[in-house]
Amino acid sequence: MAVDQVNPGSRQVLVTGGAGYVGARLVPSLIEAGYRVRVLDTCWYGTDVFGELANNPMLELVVGDIRDRDTVNESVNECTDVIHLACISNDPSYDLNPKLGEEINFTAFEPLVHAAKSAGVSRFVYASSSSVYGVKEEERVTEDLPLDPLTDYSKFKAMCEPILLNAGEDGFVVTVIRPATLCGYSPRQRLDLTVNILTNHAVNQQVIRVFGGDQYRPNLHIKDMCRAYLEVLRQPVAKVNGQVFNVGADNMKVSEIAEIVASHVDGPVEVQVEPMQDQRSYRISSERIAEAIGFRPKHTINDAVLDLQRAFTNGQLPNSLTDPAYFNIQRMNEILNATDPDGDT
Repeated sequence: MAVDQVNPGSRQVLVTGGAGYVGARLVPSLIEAGYRVRVLDTCWYGTDVFGELANNPMLELVVGDIRDRDTVNESVNECTDVIHLACISNDPSYDLNPKLGEEINFTAFEPLVHAAKSAGVSRFVYASSSSVYGVKEEERVTEDLPLDPLTDYSKFKAMCEPILLNAGEDGFVVTVIRPATLCGYSPRQRLDLTVNILTNHAVNQQVIRVFGGDQYRPNLHIKDMCRAYLEVLRQPVAKVNGQVFNVGADNMKVSEIAEIVASHVDGPVEVQVEPMQDQRSYRISSERIAEAIGFRPKHTINDAVLDLQRAFTNGQLPNSLTDPAYFNIQRMNEILNATDPDGDT
């Protein structure tokens, strides 16, 4: 076997943040593909996201914080690969406690990279964000365009990228992924993402509130996000080492997304347009990853809406308008208040 080919059965993947929205879908996909998986997560949103896999010998869950050096060192030990998902994952949640956000999203990153490298990890895949582009007028926002992050969340995402890329060397293969805004069902559901928000409100309130509507958002089904990580792990070193890949599917105006959602939901749905506060607008090109490793999305926004509608119908998402577990900012607020009622966390 060539040295740059991957045999899943001989590999153990550390997924930081693996009990989150993406991780809850990615971890089962990795295990199904033959990888052993270790998850490092604070489990602020619960530990019951893996269902029947919870007792699978291929899965190990470490409840811990990536800011803790000892925990990180123990977690990377004997792992061959790292997929780094852990972060405070949206702007409002980040703004609740900027110090905490900076510690998790940026300060902890370089020590994690060094720990992985020292432990003999051979591949490190970092989940950055397409929000690093800020506002772009170009119809094809490629990986070569300058970054213009508008918030601290996206700024620190951007600042982590060169740290990882500069750490790459023979035996330590590094790849940066810039995902579009994700959508679709997960056992650790988020209902604070564009398509998911609109679907939740359409199904359960028969009303969609659209802020602005003319701003473009790149979208990606969560199943395709998981496929992308798997494909990057499987590829020969030469195709992914030192690469930055956009990963997206549908670039659409928010108003167009609302129309799709309304058309797929049973019964009449009222669409209310309100003034826009979020100025981000960009359309990403995912041609580089398609040309480099042949990855192309298979799922659409339509699929995500139908998946979510089935989940609502089947009772898989109870109290979807009020349960803080579905909304990062509400859950983060609960955690911060419980940790320090005086707000000095």
